[in-house]
Amino acid sequence: MALTIEELKELIQADEHRQLELKKTTGELKDGMHSACAFLNTEGGLLIFGVAPKSLKIQGQQVTDNTQREIAQALSYMEPQVDVRVEYIDVPDHPDNKVIAMHFDGWAWGMVPYTYHGCPYYKVESTTKEMPRDMYEERLRRSKPDMFAWERQPSEFTDISSLDEKL
Repeated sequence: MALTIEELKELIQADEHRQLELKKTTGELKDGMHSACAFLNTEGGLLIFGVAPKSLKIQGQQVTDNTQREIAQALSYMEPQVDVRVEYIDVPDHPDNKVIAMHFDGWAWGMVPYTYHGCPYYKVESTTKEMPRDMYEERLRRSKPDMFAWERQPSEFTDISSLDEKL
């Protein structure tokens, strides 16, 4: 998904929403990764660094080897691991700057829920929230039905002497 600056301008016109998160710079990388995790646990989405969320101005930022390492490090805290192609889009009005874009696929029933630094997130409209424990546990159960089958659960009220040999 190679975005052009024109496509980017069109995408951000509608402002942030359930599938689009804008961050001014990678100084907000941790918050961006929370949103990325939320995208992975909902319908997917696009995380963009280099666009001011309020004004929707495309300014980009300087991208160094260190910037790329920080992004790779942040992505490594996502579990299960996710393979994301990071795009760097030139900003014509700011020749030394680039917009950083990452697309995250959405979650499907039966998949393990994603966590960032051990915490699951999900999207509610344009807001990123910590996933409630019951939702997280339900998704875990759905992802590994054999592991959570009733036959595998220990019985709290019986022991071996309660068994009827004839049955």
